[in-house]
This record gives sequence, structure tokens and C-alpha cells, in this order.
Amino acid sequence: MPRPSTFAKLLQVYIMVIAVCVTMLTGIFYFTMRDVQTQNRMNALKAQAYDIAYLSGNLETGGIEAALGLSTTARQMLANKLRSVYDEYSAYCLVVDRSGTVISYFTSILQENEELRSTYDPQYIGRLLSSVLQGEEVVTQMETTQGPMFTVAVPLTRSGVVQGAVYIQTAAQVVRASYEGLVSKVALVALLSVLVAALLISVYTSLLSRPLREIAHTSTSMAAGDFSHRVSELGTREMYDTAVAFNTMAAKLSQTEQMRRDFIANLSHELRSPMTNIQGFIQGILDGTIPENESRHYLNIVLDETKRLSKLVSGLLNLSRLENRDTPLEMTTLDINELIRLVVITKMNQIEEKKIDLRLRVSEEPSPVRCDRDQIEQVLINLVDNAIKFTPEGGVIEISTDPMNAETLAVTVRDNGIGILKEDAGFIFDRFYKGDKAHAPGGGTGLGLSISKMIMEKHGQSLELLDSTDGAAFRFTLQRAQVIGGTDK
Repeated sequence: MPRPSTFAKLLQVYIMVIAVCVTMLTGIFYFTMRDVQTQNRMNALKAQAYDIAYLSGNLETGGIEAALGLSTTARQMLANKLRSVYDEYSAYCLVVDRSGTVISYFTSILQENEELRSTYDPQYIGRLLSSVLQGEEVVTQMETTQGPMFTVAVPLTRSGVVQGAVYIQTAAQVVRASYEGLVSKVALVALLSVLVAALLISVYTSLLSRPLREIAHTSTSMAAGDFSHRVSELGTREMYDTAVAFNTMAAKLSQTEQMRRDFIANLSHELRSPMTNIQGFIQGILDGTIPENESRHYLNIVLDETKRLSKLVSGLLNLSRLENRDTPLEMTTLDINELIRLVVITKMNQIEEKKIDLRLRVSEEPSPVRCDRDQIEQVLINLVDNAIKFTPEGGVIEISTDPMNAETLAVTVRDNGIGILKEDAGFIFDRFYKGDKAHAPGGGTGLGLSISKMIMEKHGQSLELLDSTDGAAFRFTLQRAQVIGGTDK
């Protein structure tokens, strides 16, 4: 069963949330409008009841009891008012005196309407009369055989004295009819709102999930070995950050892949050259191409090539060991000045052969540092070997130590040799890179500086090229050790 896409899941969730919200808002709106419409209808009926009470209580008679003697014109005005209430609100009106007696000229409406006549309940009207005679307004609902009925009752006063009551009754369904039409309209608006929201969300969700689709597509291409693709850095902050991080990762992987290919190519070249020489010279000795009196010379060349291969393999093993994060440093406290002197002593034969002026600018006092002794010795050997190699006969090599601050000490190896070309300076710490290949004698594995750089990085320190114009100067840093009471820490 195929898994749903992020786009489909987001779209589904968004639409469900919006549908629930629209439904809740629609319900709240409907019930609110229902109450408002009902209240407005009751207020309108109450206003009509007061109008009728005013007409009935202020005619030129001596009281309600004399209302039966009203002139035809006055009686007609009141009848027309009652008729208009019935026509406009589907409600009938009763005017009663203090005893609950209904004035006779209202009975015509009841006689005309069977439904209203069946809901007419004199006893119910009488029960409300006592409250109205005390000056209260009554708005109530009662259940009849024809369904619920709304009743509005207001006092009828004359000269400030309550003389009776005016009742207006209408069926509940008539009141409901005033707002039931809202249901279909509100439902239509809600449906349209959900559809428009679904469309907008579909577009937004598609844009939101596009970087994820691109990442999936690019990941597939990278798995196939193509590191050239990148994803669009668009969308929200999180998606933008994800795209940037992914592109950075892709660039790093592409760089790593290129380094791997270069490493294999360089390693193949470094292995092929001595192996070809060894094979050629041995073959020449065996088949007689090389005279016997010269075989010793060529065997020495073969020996040098095997030493070169051994050095190359040792360098690769050192690189592998340094790249292994599980290999710990054997940290100890030592005098870096003394270690420099020991390394220089092992190189004195080479220094004297080239008549190099070696200048040690180190203190006679101990300079304790915290480091892995063997690895730092390897760094010193690599730097001194390079300095000897590229310094011409009669040149100068200077080794110095200088405190940088309370926590760091710097060791500098400087020579006045051929220097490093400007275009080579940025690559001298790369594996197998040989900046001297076009203009310097001798050869090497191209791993020394790379190994030294990794050693210093593993120590949390730095190795950098300071100068490459008038000779070359390399500086690396070490953590100074505190000496308290003659004890190194």
C-alpha cells in the first residue's frame, strides 16, 4: 500500500481543521442570529401591543367598560390596527379588562382562523392577567395542541391606572420562519469558504512541500553518484534552513567525492612510479640489459624506491590512524625546547652536508606544553625535513618558540629556500600535493604537511603557513602547561 505524501497529509489536516472551525462558527452564527431575530420579533410585537394599548386607553370614553359604545370611526381604527398586526405578524390580539373579559369586537379574527381559535385559552390568559395588572410586561411561551405559541402581554393604562391588558399571540413556527431562511444562506457561505480555503491551502501546501520533493529527488541522484544537483532555498524559515543545510551537505559530499577520486588518482600515480622503476631495473638486471658491473648501482636505486614505497605506506597508515576518532591522544607534559633540540640532533648530518646555518631561538629555560609527544615529534620532523630539502646549500634555517598568551605557545620553522608559489599556497596541506614538483629537486610522498595538519587539528591547535615569498615559514601552536611547585600540570 503506497504511503500518502506529505502534501496530501497536510492538505487533509488543513481542510479538516478549517471545516471544523467553519462548522463551529456557522453554528455560533446561526444560534446567535436565531436569538437576535426572535428577540427582534418579540420587541416588535411588544411595540405593537403598546400601540394598541395606547389606542384603547385614550379614546374619549369614561373607561374600558364604555368601550362598547365607541363611535364607528374609533372602533374601525382599532380594528384596522388589529388586522394589520395579524396580516404583518400572523398574530392575533386580545384586549381584556381587569376581570379578564375580552372586548367583543376582537372575536372576528378568531372566527376567521381555525388554528388561532384552537389555541385560544382563556384560562391561560387569566393566569397572566394578575402579573400584567401589576404593571409588568410578560413575554412567554406555552405548548398547545398546535405547537408552541409565543405570548406578549402589556398593561393597558388610563390616567396612570392599569385598566386591563393587551395580549398578542403568534405561533412559534411563525417566529422561526423569520430566521430559518438564514440556514441555507449560512450553509452556502460556509461551503464556499471551505472550498476557497481548500484551494488556497492546496497551492500553499504544494509550495511548502516542494523543497521536500526536491530533497527526495536530489537524494536519489546523489545515491546514484551525481552530486551536481541542488535544491531551491525557498519556503518557510525551517524549510529554508533545511534546504541550505542539505545544499551544504551536498557540496561537502561532492568535495569529499572529488577528494576521494583525486586521492585514488594520486595514490595510483605515487605507487606506479616506484613500482615501474623497480620492475624495469630488476628486469634489466635479469635479462642482461644492465651490465653486471652496473647492477649494484641500479639495485641501490631499487632499494631507494622500496624505501619510498615503505614511507608512502607508513604515511597512509598514519593518516588512517589520525582519521580514526577512536584513537586517543597520549597526552603528556614535556619541554618543547628539549624536543626541538633532540629532533635537530637527528638531522645534523643532513644539515652539515648542505652547510646550512641552523639558528635555534629557543629559551634555555624549560617551556612545558601538553601534547602527544610522538605526534608532535612527527610534526617537527616533517617541518625540519621540508626546510632542509628546500633550503639551498649554505642557506639558513631558524627554529623558534614564542609564547602567544598565557595558554598558548607557538613553534616556528623558517627557511630562506625557494619558497612556495602563490598559486600553490592554498593547496600545500592537501594530500599528495607537491608544490615543488615543477621547480625543486628531489621527491616526497606529498603526505607530510597533510599529516602534520591533521595532528595539530586533533590536538585542537593550528598549523599555518606564515610566509612563502622569501623562503617558507610554518608555525604551529601548543597548549602551555602550568608549572606549580616544580610539578607540571
